[in-house]
Amino acid sequence: MTQELPPPVQLMQMLFGLTTSRAIGVAAELCIADRLKDGPKSAEELAAQAGVHARSLYRVLRACASVDVFSEDKEKKFSLTPLAEPLLSDTSGSLRAFAVMFTTDWQFQTWADLPYSVKTGKPAFDKVFGMPMFEYFWKNQKAGKEFNEAMTSNSAFASEAVLTSYDFSTASKVIDVGGGHGILLASALKKYPHLQGILFEVPAVAEEAKGLIDADGVADRCERISGDFIESVPARGDIYILKHIIHDWNDEQCITILANCRKGMASGGKVLVIEMVLPEGNEPSIGKLLDLEMLLFLPGCERTEAEYRALFDKAGLELCRVLPTPSPFSIIEGASK
Repeated sequence: MTQELPPPVQLMQMLFGLTTSRAIGVAAELCIADRLKDGPKSAEELAAQAGVHARSLYRVLRACASVDVFSEDKEKKFSLTPLAEPLLSDTSGSLRAFAVMFTTDWQFQTWADLPYSVKTGKPAFDKVFGMPMFEYFWKNQKAGKEFNEAMTSNSAFASEAVLTSYDFSTASKVIDVGGGHGILLASALKKYPHLQGILFEVPAVAEEAKGLIDADGVADRCERISGDFIESVPARGDIYILKHIIHDWNDEQCITILANCRKGMASGGKVLVIEMVLPEGNEPSIGKLLDLEMLLFLPGCERTEAEYRALFDKAGLELCRVLPTPSPFSIIEGASK
């Protein structure tokens, strides 16, 4: 029988969570998982391939292996583990880009000013960098690339879960509002050959999405339209998808976005909000931690089912159901009242 650790030891382990995430982020940045794809390697071999200091890399990988991200054998060679495999670049649901983004310097600088957000209710990012997050990404190419790659990676993970959990067969036109590079929409069009799709994004992102949509062979059924979803969205959609959009905005803005979808939808249409839904009480949830990220970086937040129901109601929508998926994300389905 395993004896439970004393509370001070448990708390110390939690406090060291910062070091764990940063070590995993460095391993991701150095593509260690990709370098181990063909079999175990020593830190010296990996360091030579990555162009870094061997002993220091060993210390990082030893720390990762202590939490089952990689495994060290008796010959001090490292190999992949189930927890390390999502760090592969080419695996389904890869989190490599997300791990890099989540442990960047601009992340840590912002998190260091959490007290400011707690005192004021305003994003610390704006204070630290002198501008809102998305403006910073437009001006800082490296940070913007890190963020976009992470969101694309996260989108692939969420898209697979959504298509496993929701039936699009009765729809004719799907409109992906703020759909990024179009991973979810293109995947839906590939799975359902009868579907027509519209990717609605800001001009620069809509243009970038062309390559993925063309590569997936669905360009003849996928229109790219540019615009601002705070102002309006394309009309006559059977399903409006809002994946990782609503949590970026405050309640008033969310109600506007949802109401625009309601106004545009065809008769019998649906809105699908894809987000983490927070459990009530003390139940653990990644979403409760992500909610602090939203506090620091954007005016939005993560929400409970009751809070989504209230948003839907004010936007003239009825929350029909909340569907879990094989991921941290749920599908919150709404219809016009």
